Amino acid sequence: MPLSPTFVLVHGAFANSFSFAPLQAELGLLGHRSVAVDLPGHGFEATFPASYQAPQDFAALAAEPGAIKGVTLADNAARVIEALERARRNGPTVLVGHSRGGATITAVANARPDLIDRLVYVSAWCPVDLPVGDYYAEPEMASVDPMAFAPSLLGNPAELGLLRTNFRTSDPAALATFKEAFGADLTDDEFRTFLNTFQPDESLDAGTEADRAQAATWGTVPRTYIRLADDTSLTPAAQDRMIREADALTPGNPFDVHTLDGSHLRWLVHPGPAAAVLAGLAAG
Repeated sequence: MPLSPTFVLVHGAFANSFSFAPLQAELGLLGHRSVAVDLPGHGFEATFPASYQAPQDFAALAAEPGAIKGVTLADNAARVIEALERARRNGPTVLVGHSRGGATITAVANARPDLIDRLVYVSAWCPVDLPVGDYYAEPEMASVDPMAFAPSLLGNPAELGLLRTNFRTSDPAALATFKEAFGADLTDDEFRTFLNTFQPDESLDAGTEADRAQAATWGTVPRTYIRLADDTSLTPAAQDRMIREADALTPGNPFDVHTLDGSHLRWLVHPGPAAAVLAGLAAG
């Protein structure tokens, strides 16, 4: 009997391994191993200043140092490679990235394709023709306002060396902006629960030209893209563009594409359909 793969799960910006708990429970009940990786400066390595608690001290929060300062995409890739090396001892690995985690798994596959049996992007950045940041200026992302969260940012990113966002705000307009971007199809309670798993700080480095998908390495790994049809944070048009670019880069190894209904976060709150797709990949 072939060995069952281990799913190695990589979170996106401001997130951590905690957000994968419902998905891991569903995968476990379907008989599959999984491990959720906390990237450097995330999870229990994150900075949660006392000024972030209630009542909040905005002046202190805007100046408080953060542990994620200086963390690079290369650091993220190294953390995932370490996890893959350990998981590989137990058999095949399927590397899954969500959102900004797609940039990380791309960098990992550029460096160590030998550790990965399949790449899975779930509405995740797969930079091929452009670095991640440059896609925001393209027509496919025209409906996304990169300044929409500016009122919730604290401090000067250049001085702090990181992005700091106040996810614990009680401002109705800010909360509505977050919900529209990440989970318009969640209940208010579901959305606020997920928002409280976010951490305030994120690193500044999302990659450069050098971190785009490389045909000779990344392009040798079988890959799947799970589109999220109602995502307003990484639009379906942008998802489709990256799929096309990747398929053009390595036409002999195209994406296996699946589509799920829902927003950027719904698949993590209601993970049944996504777990079924992943289980199907393991069976195949």
